Amino acid sequence: MKQLYKFRPNYFLHTILAVVLLCTLTWKTAARGIQEPDFRKPLTRAAVAADTTKPGSRPDSLKPLSLSLADTSRKPGIDSNGREARVDTFSLKLSKDSLDAPLRYEAEDSVVILVQGKKVLMYGKTKTDYKDITLTAPQVELDQQTQVVTAVNRKDSTGAIREVAKFKSAESEFTSDTIRYNFKTQVGLTKNTYTVQGEIMIKTDLAKKVNANTTFASKTVFSTCMLDDPHFGIKTNKMKLINQKLAVSGPAHLEFEEVPVPVYLPFGFYPLSQGRHSGLLRPNFVTDEQRGLGLQHLGYYKVLSNYWDLEVSGDVYSYGEWAAGAKATYRKRYRYNGFFQVTTRSSKLNFKNDPDFSRTRVYSINWAHSMDAKARPGVNFSANVNASSTKFNQLVPNNPFVNYNNQQGSSITYSKTWKDKPFNLTLSANHNQNNSLRLIDLNLPNVAFSVGTVYPFAGKNSVGNKWYHKLGIAYNGNFNNRVSFFDSLSYGKNGVKPFFRYLLDTAQWSSQHSIPITLSLPPILGGRVIVSPGISYSVNLIQRVTNFFWNETLKKVDTVTTKGVFLDQQSSASLNFSTAIFGRYEFKKSRITAIRHVIRPQIGFSYTPDLNKGHIKSSQVDTTGKRLYYNEMNGFFLYNVSSRKSAAMTFSIDNNIEMKVKPKKDTVFANGEKDKKVKLIEGFGLNGSYDFIRDSMNLSNISLYMRTTLFDKISINANAILNPYQKDARGYDTRRYAWQDGKFRLGRLTSGNISLSTNFQSKPKDPKKDAQRKKMVQDRLNDPALVADQQRLLEYMQQNPSEFVDFNISWQLSFSYSLSFVYRPKPDFSGFENDFTSGLNFNGSFNLTPKWKLSGSGSYDFDTKKIQYLTMSINREMHCWQLSINVIPVGITRSFNFSISPKAGILQDLKINRTRNFSSF
Repeated sequence: MKQLYKFRPNYFLHTILAVVLLCTLTWKTAARGIQEPDFRKPLTRAAVAADTTKPGSRPDSLKPLSLSLADTSRKPGIDSNGREARVDTFSLKLSKDSLDAPLRYEAEDSVVILVQGKKVLMYGKTKTDYKDITLTAPQVELDQQTQVVTAVNRKDSTGAIREVAKFKSAESEFTSDTIRYNFKTQVGLTKNTYTVQGEIMIKTDLAKKVNANTTFASKTVFSTCMLDDPHFGIKTNKMKLINQKLAVSGPAHLEFEEVPVPVYLPFGFYPLSQGRHSGLLRPNFVTDEQRGLGLQHLGYYKVLSNYWDLEVSGDVYSYGEWAAGAKATYRKRYRYNGFFQVTTRSSKLNFKNDPDFSRTRVYSINWAHSMDAKARPGVNFSANVNASSTKFNQLVPNNPFVNYNNQQGSSITYSKTWKDKPFNLTLSANHNQNNSLRLIDLNLPNVAFSVGTVYPFAGKNSVGNKWYHKLGIAYNGNFNNRVSFFDSLSYGKNGVKPFFRYLLDTAQWSSQHSIPITLSLPPILGGRVIVSPGISYSVNLIQRVTNFFWNETLKKVDTVTTKGVFLDQQSSASLNFSTAIFGRYEFKKSRITAIRHVIRPQIGFSYTPDLNKGHIKSSQVDTTGKRLYYNEMNGFFLYNVSSRKSAAMTFSIDNNIEMKVKPKKDTVFANGEKDKKVKLIEGFGLNGSYDFIRDSMNLSNISLYMRTTLFDKISINANAILNPYQKDARGYDTRRYAWQDGKFRLGRLTSGNISLSTNFQSKPKDPKKDAQRKKMVQDRLNDPALVADQQRLLEYMQQNPSEFVDFNISWQLSFSYSLSFVYRPKPDFSGFENDFTSGLNFNGSFNLTPKWKLSGSGSYDFDTKKIQYLTMSINREMHCWQLSINVIPVGITRSFNFSISPKAGILQDLKINRTRNFSSF
């Protein structure tokens, strides 16, 4: 039977005091002729008092406690009969050793109270609560006089421990064989104690708790391995532990499987508090064929405030190269988060006295910022800046992902949407750079303002549903400026002024304004066909025009630009019809129950007048006298047209094919159907146009596309451009269609691409563990410093491979293949040429044993018939430790890395790392 008791100190003494108090009240009331109070009625505001006890009537160890109850509803000194009332007082004295809160205890077996010894003995799964302290143990002794509780474990007949004593408070939690604790002084003594502080598990033979937060321990082993018998530990004879803050130890040494390592540390300092901490960053020792011996990531991390922290780090090499950087991270919950990073790197080729000696200094700027959508509804600000010198990626050691990244981009955007109004404002700045061409494009500032569709004839009190009620009008306006320059250009000694002068000279700005008018008409033919008319008008203001002239002397085309303010007007009217056609074929004796084909055709008519015919010009482009038309407003050649005027019919057809399959077992899917839907082709189709007012070549190029996923594993995407005309000997289009002259051909493909990707893997050994790991990895990658840029994600995964190795998956294989081609004119317009590119990316891993995993990734270029990069790694699962060997045998930078370290972040500096780099420069 489970028994529950409430224990208060001096229980018997308090009972005697209560009896004496009651007798005193009765005697004093009768002596004064006052009516005795009725204690059966509730006292709301009655006056009750007692005389102070005479000196010496209680032991000196007791202190008086005065209580007074008075009726405040009447005038002071007046009783209920209108007579003068006298107020009596009494004193209640409590022992100095009394606790200041109730002590509750319970036991599953029995509770024995020793009255004379003032002790309570509890047996069988006991529980004792005092304030925020909870003590559970198989056997407990509670001493009322000393206020000391003693808890011991339970052993079986063989001496093995079956139950232990557990102590839990707001500051700490531990288990022990024996616990002696004073509830009042909060001083305790424990034997064979086990506790966890953050990522550290601590086991000590003898521990003394001197106050609520501080504990001294002797013969202590602490480890990040959470097993009862840890694989490794740091052993010390003396330690001071401050709960959730730090631990300080005397001389200590490592033990592996209880085998001591003969390397001693004079003292140890171990932070236990969670969260961010300022301190030095441990560097990595590397060996590089080109840079020599080096230390990487040497620096300091500083917590500036609750919202900001700063990391300053650098690399230094024995051959004179170095790198330095600073990274500030900020985060305010429910408001914003991000980081800003600046890096500079100094690299040199050969030594100073070498005739081929050269030194290069490059820079990199990274900024990521994101704003919580709920911080300011209707307002958003985001930034993703990844800008650098065009040679920066090439000089980063031991990182093939960065070395082969030739495209970089940045964007900074501010947007505002007015509440209950159709207005939207967007301010942005964009940056793009091609590292192989060393070309940098800046688009800033970009301003866009739009007014959503409004219906001026649909008033609030409009009666009926007239067609003009659905007439809508909108406005879109934007301004943009573009600057392009080459990173390789030299601007002299005083390069700042010439550089900015060059930017101003090459800047190109433009402004576009458009007013689209739409009308929503009801469907026709019984709702089967949707009709969508529209009218649009736009005005473009540009800062310069581009003209082309044939240079007879040099036999080439020259480009001439003219600055000013030029107006380009465009307008169009359209009428579109769309519908959907459904086809279904059912099978009677097959697992395939039906196949459904959906066709979505669309046909439209549009008219576009040429409001700026004077801007369409022509120029000779080769020695044969061939002339091409071009638009001087944007500098683009038009090839087969001489005007922008058109009256065209547009057409498009989109298709998808699905089938239903009976499952092998009776199953009801989430949508309530018994058959499984399988998408054979998610989408395929074509689109084009036919211009009625052209004198020739009325049919435009036909765009083809197809996308599908086979067996829910293989993803296929393809698109192409079909040219329906024949070509001459130089590759230019003629006026005759491909199927004329007795040839049955639909046309020729002038560009296209196809990509395939797939991923295969074994089922997880433990599905629950697999779900937990995916969540952990996702949480780590949600850091804005990594999410902001995919390249940094890949870099982080490469530098921390053990965090992404999953032994729960026995094998995994993924690859992607891409092929693209384009039929484009040569730079000198002498003809056309085909440009093909194709490549294969692959990634895979498999378990050699339950504890060893081999993994690798790479890329193969079919054009050069070479492996662009290849990485291989071997990882060993060691429970609380991790071992990884990484090799990059191919690429600009080849490297070898060996690393073994504990998994816990608090011991990340306790690792052995060996890195060696080889460069191909």
